[in-house]
This record gives sequence, structure tokens and C-alpha cells, in this order.
Amino acid sequence: MKALQQDRERKMKDLKKTYKEVLPDHFPEEITISFGEQKLRYKKRKWDVNGQKTGLRYGDNPGQEAALYELAEGNLKLGDCEFISAGQGLISNIGNEELTATGKHLSKSNLSDIDAALNILKYFDEPTAAIIKHSNPSGVASRPNIREAYIEANYADRIAAFGGVLVVNKKIDWQTAEEIAKNYLEVVAAPEFDNYAVKTLTARKNMRLIRINKLTALSEYRKLRTIEFKALIDGGLLVQQSADNEINEVANAEAEYQGKLYKARMPSEKETEDMMFAWKVLQGVISNSMVFAKDKKTIAICAGEQDRVGATELAIIKAYKKAADKICFQRYGIPLWELNDAAKKKEIEKEVAAKKADLRGSVLASDGFLPFRDTVDVAAKEEIAGIIQPGGSTRDYQSIEACNEYGISMAFTGKRVFRH
Repeated sequence: MKALQQDRERKMKDLKKTYKEVLPDHFPEEITISFGEQKLRYKKRKWDVNGQKTGLRYGDNPGQEAALYELAEGNLKLGDCEFISAGQGLISNIGNEELTATGKHLSKSNLSDIDAALNILKYFDEPTAAIIKHSNPSGVASRPNIREAYIEANYADRIAAFGGVLVVNKKIDWQTAEEIAKNYLEVVAAPEFDNYAVKTLTARKNMRLIRINKLTALSEYRKLRTIEFKALIDGGLLVQQSADNEINEVANAEAEYQGKLYKARMPSEKETEDMMFAWKVLQGVISNSMVFAKDKKTIAICAGEQDRVGATELAIIKAYKKAADKICFQRYGIPLWELNDAAKKKEIEKEVAAKKADLRGSVLASDGFLPFRDTVDVAAKEEIAGIIQPGGSTRDYQSIEACNEYGISMAFTGKRVFRH
């Protein structure tokens, strides 16, 4: 038995070691891709790690080799669309000078999460924080300053934020750093850090700080397109243009059915503001996805579901759980699952129920159209104020009719924002 226990302990130690191990990769130093007569040349990115030039730590998992390539030469044109050209790199341009401080070396998932954040933040001009976990946002918030934005984004889903990647679009100062340092994050990326912020954040073991100077001009990337590749099991490739998801206004939802015109209530100025915020976040969430938002912060996010009403139901469940955990942590300094006092738990649950987990008055954003009224019926129980969706279903009249029954506004964007 003792020998068996020792063997288990040895294997666990070996497993922990694999998470820190930097794999040598066998990918070439350069890749050249030909699109007909056009050629694009990519150069592999390496960093100085313990005196050696090293690529990525590993891919999605230990044992998977991975590499990061930056477009070094070329400018692809397909039809009327001109794509990102050499010299416009954001993440692929991260060099040693951008690694302000680092604990463990970067892995592929770290870079993927930064990319997911930037695809949301590029739509925001005001101070905004996005916390990403496994390529999906756990919380996003905009506020007058980054400190407040981070606090709200973190409390949107404090549990999921653990071990996540934080990206902000403004400088991190010492006040913000002190808030961030209270939690465990894998990576913090920003356009700049002040000296005290660096000192505070690097006190956390394995914290990686990345300075991305071009974040100050992130809005320029809203209209820039890229080519997206997906490798298939048989080695084939699916290739597509990246999406153009920006919207500057919404249209009042209306639809005609059997000669009758159905029109939803026009969103108020406040509802429109929340809808636009939710839509910016939504296009960075893996589909099927639903986002509840209010006062420029996410209340609940559900990603990757197979049906839309199910995603709505799960988002609501998450909202109640996260709201209860937030109250517990703010009041008692511990997560809800650690609270063993039944009376206190009941008190928190009662408080959350009374506020409907802050869903009351929020808006719901859907990345695809609503083919039935069931999503509206489910969301209406939480007394939401509005819904924003692409529109275009043959049953649009059903969801509009349901909204009118509940007094909910609805807006169409005319764009679907699936992300797979």
C-alpha cells in the first residue's frame, strides 16, 4: 500500500511538472502561403526564456507542440476585401519588450484568450475590462475608469474569473493593480502599466503581464478583416473571412404575417445603450450564446449551447448563482459554497430572489434569430426590459407578439454573429 501511495504521489508531481514544461517545437521558422499569385510570408515568434530562444510553452494541453507566427510580408486581397497586412500584428507582434513581467512562459491558450478579449474590446472606446476563460468572456464591464470596470467585470462571474485572462483597453494604475492582485489570474494585458502596478501584480506567483502598445489604437481593427483557417480531421481546410460584426444603430423589430404587421415597442434610450453594450460582448461569445446585460456590465453569459431557449435558461441559472456568490463574498469574505450557515444562505437567496439576480430591467442579446416565442416567455419571467437579436426568422411575429404581451422592447440588428 505504501509503495502504491508513493507511486501515485510521484505521478502527481510529474503531472504538475508538465504544466510548467516548455516543449521544444518542430515547426519551421517561416511559413509561406500562396493564394493564387499572392504570397504571404509568416515568421515564427520566439522569446528569451532563461537565456534561450523559445517558442510557445505548449498548445491547448501539455504534450501538444504549438507555435505563433506573425505575418512578415504580404497583403492579401480577395475580391473587394483587403485583409490585415504585415506590420499590423497585435498578439503575433508580442516580443520580449512587451512581456513586461512573466512567471510561467506563455502557452497557446493564453494567446487565444487575449485574442478573444481583443475581439470584444475593439468595439469599446470607453474604459472597459474583459475577463476571458477558455475563449469566452466570463465578465465584461465599461466604467469611467479601469479600476471600476475591472471590479464589475470580476463580480459578474467571480468564480469563472479564477485563473482567467484579463485584458483592458486603458493603462493599469496602482489602484487597479491592487484590486486585480486580490484574485488569481493567469495573464493581465494592457496598453501600459505604471511601475507600482508591475510591482504589485508580479508579487503574485506565475503572473504574466503583457504590454500591448497598439491597444491604444484598437478601434482601427473594427473593420480590418483576416482569413480564418480550420483544419479538419482528414487534413482538409475550411477557410473564411472573419466577420464584420459592428453595428452603429438598431432597427425597431417588425414583421408581417398573413397580411398583418407586427411591431415591437421601440427601445428607450437606456435600453438601446444596454443593447449596444450587450451586442459588442455577444459577438465574442461562442455560439449558441445569450448575454444579459445592464448598466454597461454583463449580468450573465451562456456560451456554446445547442438550443437558444436552453442557453437563456442556463444564463438565468448562472445569474442567480453568481449574484448569490457575490453577496456572500462581499459580506463574509468567502465564496458561497464555503458558507456553512444555513440561515445566512437562506437570507442571501431571499435577497437575490427579491432582486431577480439583477436581471430585472436588463436586456437580452441573442447571436441568432429567435425561431419561437419560448425564449421571450422564459426571459420575461425575470422582468427584463428589452431584447436585441438579428431578426430574419419566418416566425419573427411570434417573438414580437410575445414582447408586446410583456411590455418588452425588441430591436433587430440585421446581422447574425455566430462564432464557432
